[in-house]
Amino acid sequence: MEAVSAPPQPVVTPAGLRRVLVVLCVTEITSWGILFYAFPVLLGHITTDTGWPATTLTAAFSAGQLVAALTGIPIGRWIDRHGPRGVMSAGSILAIPALTVVATAAHPVWFFAGWLLTGTAMAAMLYPPAFAALTRWHGPDRVRALTVLTLAGGMASTVFAPLTATISAHMDWRATYLVLMAILAVVTVPGHWFGLRLPWPPRPVAEPEHAHLTDPGPIARSRCFLTLALALSAAGFASFAVVVTLVPLLTERGLDNGLAAVALGLGGAGQVASRIGYSAFAARTSIRTRTVVILLAIAATTALLGVFTTAWTLIPAAIAAGMSRGVFTLLQATAVSDRWGTGHYGHLTGLLAAPLMITMAAAPFAAAALASVLGGYATTFLLLSALAAVAAVLSTASIPKTGQK
Repeated sequence: MEAVSAPPQPVVTPAGLRRVLVVLCVTEITSWGILFYAFPVLLGHITTDTGWPATTLTAAFSAGQLVAALTGIPIGRWIDRHGPRGVMSAGSILAIPALTVVATAAHPVWFFAGWLLTGTAMAAMLYPPAFAALTRWHGPDRVRALTVLTLAGGMASTVFAPLTATISAHMDWRATYLVLMAILAVVTVPGHWFGLRLPWPPRPVAEPEHAHLTDPGPIARSRCFLTLALALSAAGFASFAVVVTLVPLLTERGLDNGLAAVALGLGGAGQVASRIGYSAFAARTSIRTRTVVILLAIAATTALLGVFTTAWTLIPAAIAAGMSRGVFTLLQATAVSDRWGTGHYGHLTGLLAAPLMITMAAAPFAAAALASVLGGYATTFLLLSALAAVAAVLSTASIPKTGQK
């Protein structure tokens, strides 16, 4: 009797790699634009319509970010083993009832509940799972793929901040969220389910300099990993507090809500512009140098927003802040692979993203609370700038000896 040969393993083709990259670019623009950037544009409308305090609303949004952080850890492990298709599709489906609850909430309790569900969807749809997918699929060419993805993702605020402002000019905030939810469903559910069917490659062979790193546990407990998590979390807190409170800052300075939304969108264009040159920048700098430079850029641009007072200075500062935020995203995406290789990328990135997303979760509420205590957003931005500068100093101790360069 002839032996039955095993079926051939499916092949990952260049066309398939291009397809998943295009799909993830489209779904990340849509997911970030609707699940994240719509909120700061609609915050004032929600407060006016409901009478709920801005601190309560941002606390609900922050609670969703916290859920995303905690849920992202098991999602990272799942993607390492099984790939992104199932979990990203499930997140897209969950986002539909989640945003519906947010849009129809008649009480802050239901508003909180909607954002807790939305946070779970975020964990399965935003950058960390997409980064894990492209890092495994694209292998040695991952930096180019991640750059392309974040170039596209940087357009999320450019597209959806003005779009959200336009819709909300003709509808109330509830109807606006329902329209955005429909857009999210139409784009991301079929996109993730049909567009991410590429075979999931086996765990990659470790690079020679990382061959000894067979267990992610000791890495996650190491001083370098913990310092990196602390530095990125502090910088992320400052950076994302700026995103959520930029529109209130600009309106406090006298800009109308529409122009403030445009400035937020232009910050997204700044993200795109800065990411174009990231590959060349990374090739010419050490891990330590580029980490410090990027975190200091966040500190400097945040300080400018706190100091400037006129539209013609604030809008360029918003663009510059977007540029620093753009390369920070790529710094985060490559932090694990630069230091410890790609063998446990999903697991370690999930662990690294958790404290970062927790601080991002706290950022909107904390920034709004600080602004309330300090009597405005300008001083708050100066404090955020100082925090980012401290993060830059901490980051100098985040390089393992085997990754020194």
